[in-house]
Amino acid sequence: MSGEKADGGNGNGSVAGAVEEGRAGVSALARAPAQAQAPAQVPASAQAPAQAPAPAQARVSLRERKKQLTYRAISDAAVAMFLERGFDKVSVAEVAAAADISKPTLFRYFPAKEDLALHRFADREDEAARVVGGRAPGASPLEALRRHFLAGLDRRDPATGLCDAPQVLAFHRLLYGTPSLVARLYAYQGRSEAALARALGGGVTARLAAGQVIAVLRVLAEENWRRIDAGESVDRVYAGAVQAAEEAFVQLRSGLEPEGRG
Repeated sequence: MSGEKADGGNGNGSVAGAVEEGRAGVSALARAPAQAQAPAQVPASAQAPAQAPAPAQARVSLRERKKQLTYRAISDAAVAMFLERGFDKVSVAEVAAAADISKPTLFRYFPAKEDLALHRFADREDEAARVVGGRAPGASPLEALRRHFLAGLDRRDPATGLCDAPQVLAFHRLLYGTPSLVARLYAYQGRSEAALARALGGGVTARLAAGQVIAVLRVLAEENWRRIDAGESVDRVYAGAVQAAEEAFVQLRSGLEPEGRG
């Protein structure tokens, strides 16, 4: 049942080498300070009071909230069925019936069956780009991403793979045990790369850097999850996860080969 869709739906290079070139893109990744056009994000509570929204704006906001709630409700129902019976044994029609909507309506929300399971990744597609865009003045993009990932390990963020909550482990087993979901996940990661490349200034060097960063984050998370799934405790995995992350960011910063090697 995997791959169900709506009708009519839808060079290798080191980071360090580009840094030394002093161009936009990867050079921005490793050493450029925050740009004026990308100010650090400010908590809403610290911002000046905004004017009251117009009624039309309020209605749009309410519609958007309802839409997001509908997305989540359908996705949660689908994931529960997938976990119980297996992804390939649940049809889109069954998910639509459980959510009390028609199959065409479901496809208006989720273009493919795989998106029902991967919806929870959608709001994190531009996370790396947001970290770069919201970094503190003077911080390089790479350092901001490093700190963000280490902070995720500290709080046991499921996105880092360092989480042993039963429902998270069950979802990861579903994800990594279903080839069509893994394949679809790469599409989400491709959009993450594109967003990060734009945040780094665009161009080939920025795309190379973004591809390397997103790949590193994926490999680190997968390794953490696999160790925990094999029976290690989160506390036992934590120190190694931090060390692996530090080494990975050093490799991003310095390139794949020591300087001077042919």
